[in-house]
Amino acid sequence: MAAVKGLFGSIDEFLKQCSQSGDSAYSALRSLLERLEDPDTRTEARIFLAHVQKKLDADGSTQHSLDTYHFQIQDIYLERNEGYQKRKKLTMMVIPSIFMPEDWSFTFYEGLNRHPDSIFKDKTVAELGCGNGWISIAIAEKWLPLKVYGLDINPRAVKISWINLYLNAFDENGEPVYDHEKKTLLDRVEFYESDLLSYCRDNHIELERIVGCIPQILNPNPDAMSKLITENASEEFLHSLSNYCALQGFVEDQFGLGLIARAVEEGIDVIKPMGIMIFNMGGRPGQGVCKRLFERRGLRVNKLWQTKILQASDTDISALVEIEKNNPHRFEFFMGLVGDQPICARTAWAFGKAGGRISHALSVYSCQLRHPNQVKKIFEFLKHGFHDISNSLDLSFEEESVADEKIPFLAYLAGVLKESFSFVYEPPTGNKRFRDLIAGFMKTYHHVPISADNVAIFPSRATAIENALRLFTPRLAIVDEHLTRHLPRQWLTSLEMKENKDNKTSTDGITVIEAPCQSDLMIELIKKLRPQVVVTGIAQFEAVTSSSFEHLLRVTREIGSRLFIDISDQFELSSLPSSIGVLKYLARTPLPPHVAIVCGLLRNQVYTDLEVAFVISEEQTIFDALSRSVELLQGNTALISQYYYGCLFNELLSFQLPGRRPPTEREAEDVKPSEMMIGFSNSAVSVLNNAELSVRETDTSSLIHMDVDQIFLPTPSPVKTAIFESFARQNVTESECDVTPSLKQFIKNTYNFSVEHSSEFIYADFPLALFNKLVLCCIEEGGSLCIPNGSNGNYVSAAKFLNANIVSIPTQPESGFKLTEKQLVNVLETVSKPWVYISGPTINPTGLLYSNEEMKSLLTVCAKYGARVIIDTSFSGVEFNSKGWDGWNLDASLAGLTGKPSFCVSLLGGLFSKMPTGGLAYGFLVLKQGFLADAFHSFSGLNKPHSTIRYTAKKLLDITDQNGDLTGAADGQGKLLATRLNRLKETLVSCGWEVVEARGGVSVVAKPSAYLGKSVKLKMDGYTWEAKLDDSNIREAMLKATGLCINGPSWTGIPGYCRFTLALEDGDFDRALDCIVKFKQLVK
Repeated sequence: MAAVKGLFGSIDEFLKQCSQSGDSAYSALRSLLERLEDPDTRTEARIFLAHVQKKLDADGSTQHSLDTYHFQIQDIYLERNEGYQKRKKLTMMVIPSIFMPEDWSFTFYEGLNRHPDSIFKDKTVAELGCGNGWISIAIAEKWLPLKVYGLDINPRAVKISWINLYLNAFDENGEPVYDHEKKTLLDRVEFYESDLLSYCRDNHIELERIVGCIPQILNPNPDAMSKLITENASEEFLHSLSNYCALQGFVEDQFGLGLIARAVEEGIDVIKPMGIMIFNMGGRPGQGVCKRLFERRGLRVNKLWQTKILQASDTDISALVEIEKNNPHRFEFFMGLVGDQPICARTAWAFGKAGGRISHALSVYSCQLRHPNQVKKIFEFLKHGFHDISNSLDLSFEEESVADEKIPFLAYLAGVLKESFSFVYEPPTGNKRFRDLIAGFMKTYHHVPISADNVAIFPSRATAIENALRLFTPRLAIVDEHLTRHLPRQWLTSLEMKENKDNKTSTDGITVIEAPCQSDLMIELIKKLRPQVVVTGIAQFEAVTSSSFEHLLRVTREIGSRLFIDISDQFELSSLPSSIGVLKYLARTPLPPHVAIVCGLLRNQVYTDLEVAFVISEEQTIFDALSRSVELLQGNTALISQYYYGCLFNELLSFQLPGRRPPTEREAEDVKPSEMMIGFSNSAVSVLNNAELSVRETDTSSLIHMDVDQIFLPTPSPVKTAIFESFARQNVTESECDVTPSLKQFIKNTYNFSVEHSSEFIYADFPLALFNKLVLCCIEEGGSLCIPNGSNGNYVSAAKFLNANIVSIPTQPESGFKLTEKQLVNVLETVSKPWVYISGPTINPTGLLYSNEEMKSLLTVCAKYGARVIIDTSFSGVEFNSKGWDGWNLDASLAGLTGKPSFCVSLLGGLFSKMPTGGLAYGFLVLKQGFLADAFHSFSGLNKPHSTIRYTAKKLLDITDQNGDLTGAADGQGKLLATRLNRLKETLVSCGWEVVEARGGVSVVAKPSAYLGKSVKLKMDGYTWEAKLDDSNIREAMLKATGLCINGPSWTGIPGYCRFTLALEDGDFDRALDCIVKFKQLVK
């Protein structure tokens, strides 16, 4: 018999070594593989193998060689050819420690065969759990792929696979076997030890096809799966890798499918966008469970082949029995191959123990990513510390239109959360990208040449309409009956329509008359009633042409009515949007100055309650005032809503060639509006002209904002997780979004403030919106709003805008500008129906703290005078200099208070300070008095947080309640702010500012003592700005000189003191300190 030089003297010696044990056989085969890998000894090694096979056949020991010699060489027939030709076959070796080709893998290959021949041709393929490599070699033999990577976690399986590759790449004489492309199997197939796709991932191999036939039953002995996998491990352990899998941390573990789930997610990472994954799936968990594993990960599924196979006798299904004990799910087995009624795992286990044969369905699934680039982006995000979300992810959608909307948004959100260290500053006008996209959509699809500077974003259509009416405060407005549902009840019941003699705006209120939107009826009402403001849509049957709109334009212009036209019902987010007459007019003619367009975006495929709106105006003064109204009355528009609809607009614009269409030329109508046209209300004019509102950025400006109540600190991972999960899940129950129980506990833990069952919780996107509704309640009652000097300037400006009767309460530097009992008494003695606003425990803007005793004394005074108290906790929660401060006990402070019955306490707050939510806002209000709640609800139109935000807030509240902190993020945020306060204080003091020592919050106040009375001269673009510095211009001077935005004394309400916020992004904070130093040098 032949021998291999330097290895075995004869075949008998080789077989003798193999017969000693499985390890001895493996050692002999590994030595033989080394000769096969060496080109100099490859031929004789292959001939030697041929002789071994012939000897086993001649001795009749082929069938028993596995028991005798611990290896076996067998033929696998791949297909039948017509006529009397021989079967096409592969010659394959197996050893006891690896998976043996049997029904499981044969069925899988049959499923692969159902694909067209082109499925693998010239493709890069990976096979998971390749065993002895026969399927990888068969794929290469039949379909001529570019490369097949056979992967297995069992190192012995990889070695045997290489032997099998040489067995089939060379004939019995050691000559290479070429295909018609002049390649051998060695050119097409490689085998590697790999935990699923780790080899391909680590070597940056992109795959076009992934096939897998891997274990789908949990090991009855979980400890066994934790052993180190080496080729010297026991045969029993290595063989168990072919039958069992360990827990993988996926929800599918409960069905034994965790390893498949991990394989799919790893496959998404390395597969090319149009790639295909094909898996063998045992039907034991049920076909629905198997299919859902793929669908919820964004894959389209096609069942290629299904049959029944006998359950392998060497596989213990007791793990499935254990799962059924604790889970209502039942696995599916059958009695024999002919049984058609499923039985559960427990019954199957008992039947098998009694000698019966059990079977289960076996299916071959082919799946392909439905939105490949977006799904890959989603999973790229998940693998960077957000794996837990994978179990909540659900990308299965019955309707393609829903998938087309939801998956791109999740990909966009994943990108934002992955790449953004923190949320960036967003102006009240709206996210610049979102406004650009709206303008781009108008240009591309409706040929309306507007820019982002003509688009203002609002939380909703109702908000836009109410803000417009409050801006002008008309004595009479006619509003489309479909648009009045969210307007204040008082407006719809008032009959004060008489015109003032001087035609100035009445401060007594607004009267709204409802009208049908049919243009002829609306125009008749306008002519008869001569309203100052008209808000209307266009009836559907009149909306296609512009004639009705043009008629409304003429009539309102002649009478002197401002017109707000609503196109929400006609506006479509589609690549083939319907014609809208209003936009046809706008495509050829600029919008007249007395007209603005309102559009509410509600028509998405997924969230019927997710709304955002935009207003278009080409009159700069009106546009500025409308966008300022958002800043004053709502604070801002929820960023997530802008992201969502921005993604929809982007999908409709991303495939368009930029600049393909020349700009539309429009002809302006040379018609002047009526001199009787109403202007802004007196209170609006006063605030717009005098209040310190946010600084408008331009495309070329690079401002640093220390003047806004937003958090730009790092967004903790739990917050990112909760935000993404809120959108990734489907069928979220209402209880999972019910924040109230968690918030009650949060308030109790934080402020010792018990909330009874009868109390009412009201929510909004931002606390400012809730504050403004309380101001309206105060105005309705004829009350006086008492606000201490040194309160939030945004709140004061908003109250002034609403024309509240504001009484300022003086504060003194000796007390750190905190409200004292004496100062409060002095004011309350002089006013009737007082409403007292108190910011605490942390005061915005000073950052000082009210002690529990101080708060108790203030509440005692308020009770005596029957004041309605608004405690604003929105800026509390981060107390980093709190030595000697023991928090609040509001229950104890309120207990036993006596006074007038009108005394009550309302708690206003937000969830973006106590919990470091990285910019995510959520406002809440607790009303304990039923009559106050009734008054509050009469002012409808409040924008409530979307269900996804409520889900996020509840999740974060629950984490905080359980752990006391978002994995240490709150403590870290406090330390960061304390460090920043010290750095800011040192910089300010060194530059001549007097700093009030803050003890918490995100801001500090300081007086520019060294600068007051000094002159500054700045050379600007084309002009020189010169001023003598005082309270009125210090903010402007700082801005013009350095680009740093701060709040001046008119905002803080404290003469001479400016505010600086601390919660900036790291780089911006450093630059802000540089700006303070630069300003000192410029003034010198």
